Amino acid sequence: MPVPESAGFNTRAVHAGQAFEPRTGAVVPPLHFSSTYAQDGIGGLRDGYEYGRGANPTRDSLQEQLAAVEGGTAAFSFGSGLAAEDSLIRALTRPGDHIVLGNDAYGGTYRLINGILGDWGIGNTPVDMANLDSVRDAVAANKTRFVWVETPSNPLMKITDMAALADIAHDAGALLVVDNTFASPYLQNPLAFGADVVVHSTTKYIGGHSDVVGGALVVNDPELADKIGFVQFAVGAVSGPMDAFLTTRGLKTLGVRMDRHSENAQAVAEWLLERPEVEAVLYPGLPSHPGHELARKQMKKFGGMVSVQFKEGEAAARKVAESTSVFTLAESLGGIESLMNYPAEMTHASVKGTELAVPENLIRLSCGIEDVEDLIADLDHAFSFISNGRTGS
Repeated sequence: MPVPESAGFNTRAVHAGQAFEPRTGAVVPPLHFSSTYAQDGIGGLRDGYEYGRGANPTRDSLQEQLAAVEGGTAAFSFGSGLAAEDSLIRALTRPGDHIVLGNDAYGGTYRLINGILGDWGIGNTPVDMANLDSVRDAVAANKTRFVWVETPSNPLMKITDMAALADIAHDAGALLVVDNTFASPYLQNPLAFGADVVVHSTTKYIGGHSDVVGGALVVNDPELADKIGFVQFAVGAVSGPMDAFLTTRGLKTLGVRMDRHSENAQAVAEWLLERPEVEAVLYPGLPSHPGHELARKQMKKFGGMVSVQFKEGEAAARKVAESTSVFTLAESLGGIESLMNYPAEMTHASVKGTELAVPENLIRLSCGIEDVEDLIADLDHAFSFISNGRTGS
């Protein structure tokens, strides 16, 4: 039985695409590993299944689930977030087209657009997405196909007005693409604000357990869906059945996890704000954040990501990053465990020396679901290495 559109988020996350197996009544749908499917005579496909690259029941279940939680009509699951982005760009742009993207975009996204697809004739202009006049000028100056934004952005936690960007893009005949990885579908649904395509690294909050890599695209427009679906099939960067299964399992608990991530991040951000070593705390849940009021309108809560800058510069940031025990020094984010990242040398090393470069006095925290008292105690211990001038271990 289909899940009603009026159902709440957690109901959709648990039940969309997850009908019980009819033969045995198994509550969890079986995991389908088959790479090919028997035909009832030439061209006699059962439920449209022919070959695993084109369709797989486990991946189809995940795609139905993703569309339901993002408020879209179609979703596509890929082997990674960058595979999803690459397929989107190849599906909907041609040589000579242009992408206007945030000047604080994820380093991997910029590397793909500038370093890979630039050689194939796709241009780009990084701009401050909060400056709508700059966005409008950049869109008008080129044959712009996409306005591409992250909100909150990675790792500067900037908040962008999606409805305003949608108007600018649509007035110019362009599409608004929103990377919703940091917020997740539980906290924010960009399609409801006029976005045309939502991008996810499902590796992060949707998977939620740091054990599977994946990506997704979600749309409402049937024409866009047909074009993306063709590239997904023709290029083949699809998620495998085990990856799809793990992602589905993670998505079922996204709502309850995001509540805890958000609560922990809020407490950590407020603690950081009182520390004398700190130059700035970047978290939209703080009233002092320049995007706080806009975030309140666009988001249910403020998410689990916090960035912090240190008065004593790069040395202090490095000492803290290398001195924690509950926070693990690692790339990625959005898992149940807390992670610490030094973006300038890790996730955003590819944009060093460009206008997208991350401040060297900044660390990024992905606040997990541990007891928040332990997270704060861990940070307090790490901060002692700044004041004492010691080297962390």
